Amino acid sequence: MGRKVNPLGFRLGFTQNHRSLWFEQRNYSQDLREDEKIHNCIENYVQHIQDASNYGGIIRLEIMKKTDFIQVNIYIAFTNLFIKKQEDKDKKYKDKKDKDKKYKEIEQLRDEVENVLLKNMLDSVNRKLLISIEKVEKPYREPNILAEYIALQLKARVEIKKIMKKAIELAEEADVEGIKIKIKGRLNGIERARKESAIQGRVPLQTLRAKIDYCYYAVQTVYGVLGIKIWIFLKDEQYLSLF
Repeated sequence: MGRKVNPLGFRLGFTQNHRSLWFEQRNYSQDLREDEKIHNCIENYVQHIQDASNYGGIIRLEIMKKTDFIQVNIYIAFTNLFIKKQEDKDKKYKDKKDKDKKYKEIEQLRDEVENVLLKNMLDSVNRKLLISIEKVEKPYREPNILAEYIALQLKARVEIKKIMKKAIELAEEADVEGIKIKIKGRLNGIERARKESAIQGRVPLQTLRAKIDYCYYAVQTVYGVLGIKIWIFLKDEQYLSLF
C-alpha cells in the first residue's frame, strides 16, 4: 500500500513555512496546548457569529511567541461574511465611507477576538496578546475557501460535477496554475461510498520546488460524512524559471 504524505509538511523549508514560531525547552507541552487553545477559540468564535448560508472565514493562523508577548496573525478571506452585523439598522452608507466602514469592521473583529482569547487563555500565561488581521486579495487561491464553498453546496444537495466545475472556474479566475479536487463518501445518498475527482492544469505533487497548497475538509451531510481534498498549484517565479 502507498503511504500518503501531507503536501504541506513535505515542502517545509522549500515553499512552505511553519505557522507557529517559538522555542521552549522545559514547558513544551504547555505551549503546545496554548497554541491549540488559540486556534480553538478563534475558530469557535467565527463559527458562532457566522451565518449558515455564508462561507469563507479564516484562511490560516500564524502564531509567534516571545518572552513578553504573543503575536497572532489572522488571515481572512471575506470580512463582511462573518463579522457581526451590529449596524444592520443603518444600511445606507455613502460611497466615500466604504473604506472607513471596512476599517471599522476589522477593528471590531480584532477587539472581539482579543476579548474571547483573554477569557479562554491558560492561567499561566502572563504575556501581552497582540492580534493583527489581514485580508487576502484573492481568496479563491486558497484551498480552504474552495473547500468551504464545496461543503456548502454539498449540504444544499447540488450536483457534484456542477460543484467541482464551478470551483475550478473560481480558481482559474484567481490565476492558479492548476487545481485538483477529490470528494469521497456516500455521494448523492448512494449506499456504497465512491469518489469523484477533477483536475485542471498542472499539479506536480512530487516536485518539492512547486508551490502547492493543500486542504482536507470534512463536511457532515444528511447521508453521512464526506471528505474533500484540494490541491492548488500556484505561480512561483523561481519554479517557472527552471523551464
